[in-house]
Amino acid sequence: MSVAEIGEEPWERRERTLLRFAPLGLLAIATGITLLRPGFSLSLPATLVLTGVAAGWVVALGTLNPVWDKHKLLGAVYYAGLLALAAALTLLAPWYGIFAFSGYLRAFECLNGIWRFVGTAVNALVIALSQVGGLVGLAYAGWAAYGVVAAMNITLAGAFGYFGWRSIERDRARKQTLAELATALEENAGLHAQLLAQAREAGVLDERQRMAREIHDTLAQGLTGIVTQLEAAAQNPDRWQRHVDTAEQLARESLSEARRSVHAVRPEALENARLPDALADVVRRWSEINGVPAEVTTTGPARPLHPDVEVTLLRTAQEALANVGKHANASRVGITLSYMEDVVTLDVRDDGVGFKHANGSGFGLTSMRQRVEGIAGRFEIESEPGIGTAISAAIPTEA
Repeated sequence: MSVAEIGEEPWERRERTLLRFAPLGLLAIATGITLLRPGFSLSLPATLVLTGVAAGWVVALGTLNPVWDKHKLLGAVYYAGLLALAAALTLLAPWYGIFAFSGYLRAFECLNGIWRFVGTAVNALVIALSQVGGLVGLAYAGWAAYGVVAAMNITLAGAFGYFGWRSIERDRARKQTLAELATALEENAGLHAQLLAQAREAGVLDERQRMAREIHDTLAQGLTGIVTQLEAAAQNPDRWQRHVDTAEQLARESLSEARRSVHAVRPEALENARLPDALADVVRRWSEINGVPAEVTTTGPARPLHPDVEVTLLRTAQEALANVGKHANASRVGITLSYMEDVVTLDVRDDGVGFKHANGSGFGLTSMRQRVEGIAGRFEIESEPGIGTAISAAIPTEA
């Protein structure tokens, strides 16, 4: 299939096939009329010989093996031969002007650019020769009459050729646009599939990270608290009941929070309380369990925030307090929640032992950083051995 045939409709393919056989059909009609009226031919034997040559030319290079589909230079050679044979036959027998009409059908396929109109004009001259009666008619009508007929033919052929050329160009542009659109759609489908695959992978990774953070912030912290209480009960037989009760309460709360985490539900502390109140309750309970004084300060007018912001701040505070309880050996903790115009900040400071690497690499610190930065916030840690640790989270109120 040629480049010109790509993207053709079925009717266009049928039309191309019809036009491929049209010169042979027109040649047959012209030959039949000439044989029926042999007196119109100057030399019937020469006419029949040229007819055979023309038939072979058309069949070999046009019907069975369209050379213009391979190279336009071959198409130009074929077209020139077609016009030469049509002109010679028309000079001998004017009825072969019918065959010469096939030059109009082939000009825009065999030729390029301005040569299409040149070929059409030459073909119009051949048709005019037929209209004045061939070589005999030309001698009788004179060159002036031939010139008038030829000028009319060239004008009409040029006009129809121009509009045909415009139609062909529009059709070609339409096909090119459709081909580019089809290519773009295929590329878009591929990109869409790739994005879906990446989104699924990212979604799985995000969900794994979320579950890891939730498990760490609920089950891990709860189990750590339970172990601490049970160890305290073993070390203080006189107060074992209190520690066991606390451990039982921690177990129930951890189980409840784990269930809520699985369903991506807000923490229970925020379900029926505003963030400052929920934070104060978390700090109070942590202080009671760990026996470390902790104070919560809220600055600025408290206002409702996006649920993700409140959950992030509460979980950050819980993780920071859990780290203080496990590692800091602090005697005092201060938590400050600050509402500003376009940002809300959480600062957790302790006077514990601190640590050397301020950025930290533990899962708890990584979890806090991921939570805060995941909603366009900023997370910072300041710590030095013997001085204590300060953790700061700042999140835009419109995060």
